[in-house]
Amino acid sequence: MFEADFGAVLETALTDGGDLAEVFVERVRTMAVVGEEGRIEKVLGGRDQGLGVRLLHDHRSNLAYGNEFSGDMALRLARDVAQAGSGQGRPPVRMGKPQTGRGFEIELDPDGVETARKVDVVKEAAAAAKGHDPRVRQVRVTYGDRVQEVLIVNSDGVHVSDVRYGILLAVQVVAEDRGVIQTAQEIGGGFEGFEVFGHESPTELALKAARRAVMMLGADPAPSGRMPVVLWSSAGGTMIHEAVGHGLEADLAGEGLSVYTDRLGRRVASPLITVVDDATLPHRRGSFSFDDEGVPAQRTVLVDQGVLESYMVDRMSGLRYGYALTGNGRRESYRHVPICRMTNTLIAPGEDDPESILKNTPEGLLVKKMGGGQVNTVNGDFVFEVAEGYLIENGAQGRPVRGATLAGNGPLVLMSIDRLGRDLGFAIGTCGKDGQGSPVADAQPTLRIPDLVVGGTGAQSKT
Repeated sequence: MFEADFGAVLETALTDGGDLAEVFVERVRTMAVVGEEGRIEKVLGGRDQGLGVRLLHDHRSNLAYGNEFSGDMALRLARDVAQAGSGQGRPPVRMGKPQTGRGFEIELDPDGVETARKVDVVKEAAAAAKGHDPRVRQVRVTYGDRVQEVLIVNSDGVHVSDVRYGILLAVQVVAEDRGVIQTAQEIGGGFEGFEVFGHESPTELALKAARRAVMMLGADPAPSGRMPVVLWSSAGGTMIHEAVGHGLEADLAGEGLSVYTDRLGRRVASPLITVVDDATLPHRRGSFSFDDEGVPAQRTVLVDQGVLESYMVDRMSGLRYGYALTGNGRRESYRHVPICRMTNTLIAPGEDDPESILKNTPEGLLVKKMGGGQVNTVNGDFVFEVAEGYLIENGAQGRPVRGATLAGNGPLVLMSIDRLGRDLGFAIGTCGKDGQGSPVADAQPTLRIPDLVVGGTGAQSKT
C-alpha cells in the first residue's frame, strides 16, 4: 500500500519529545448512486488517499496530514508535528512486526461489480416503494459502497494494515393523503460485499419503508402522559446508543461531561441489563480488525448485570486517565485525529419471550421503530421520536399512533427496565461526534420500561 522508513518518520516526530508518534495511511474508493422521482439523479465514484502524522504530547493530539504518498511527505509532516514537543529529548522508538487484519469474508468486492448492477438495485427499490400504494408520493433511494485500506504504525510497536468494506442502501418514502404527510426510512447494509443483496432484498427493504409511511397516514395522534413502554427489538438500539453509549465514552466520562463519571464498580442499571460494545461481530457496520489507532478489535463489557465495569477507551483517554485500551479510537479519515467512539453497541438479550412481555402489559405504548433524538450526556436526559408506534390494548398491539416522543433519563430508565426479551434487533447508521462521522450499529432485545413520559398531541393518558 505504502512504503517508507517509518522508523525515521517516528523518530523525527519525536525529536523534541512526546508520549507517542503515529503514522496513519489511508486509501479509499467509493461509489454512490442516487435515485429520486423515478430517475437516477447521481452516479458518483471517488478515490482519496493520504497520510497523517500525529504526536501525542501533554494530553493533546497534534496532527499534520497530506495526500501525497511519499517518504519525503511523511518526513515533512513529522517535522511539523515535532514542533509541539516539549524540548525534553527524543524518547525511544520501538518498531513492531507487521500484522494484517483478519477481516471478514467478502464474496463480491463492490469494486468488481459493474455500475449497471448498482443502478439496478436503486431502480428495484424505487419501483417497489412507488408501486406499493398510490398514496406514496415521493421515493428517494441511495446506494453507497466503500472500500478502505489503512496502515497504522506507531512508536510503541504497532504496525498493522487492514481492509474494510461497507455497503449501505437507504430508502426514504413520503406518503400523502388529504393533506396528511408521513415519512419513513429503512437502511440496510453492513461490513459486507455486494452479496449483501442476496439476503437483504432491495424490494423488501423498500416495502418496509412504504408500508410504514402509508400505515401512519391513518394513525391516531399519540397520547401524552406517563405510561409503560415496550420497545420491540425491531426498534434497534437507538436508545442504548444515544441515551447511554455516549456517556460511556472515556473522554466524556473523564472530563466530567457524563452522568457516568466516577461510577466504575457501581450499579447503574437493573440487574437484567448487560451492555456490550463489540467490534468483532461479523459483518456488522461498526466492526473492524483494528481500530484507527492499531488496537485490536474486542468485545468490551461496559455494564455487567447492572454494574458499570468499563468505559470505551481510545489512546488519548488511556494516557490521560489511566484506563486500559478497549479499541475505541476511531477517525473519519487521515485528515482527522482519532477520538473515542462506539462500534457495535448493544444490550445483551435476556430470557423472556418477547410476546409474553407484550401480553403482560395491559396498556401503554409499543414502539417498533425509533426516530431521531438528542441526549444531554452530563445528566443523561433524553428525548426521542417514535417512527412507528402503537397503543397497547389488553396486552396486544392496538391502533397505530403518530407524533409520539419518549422523554426520560438514561440511568433511571436502565434502572427501571423490568422485562428483557431473548431476541435481538440491530439498526445501523453513521454516528456524529466532534464533526466526524463513523459507521456504527446498535442493538437491543424487546424490553419493557414500566413508567416513561410519552409526548403526543392526543388525549392525555390516564395510565
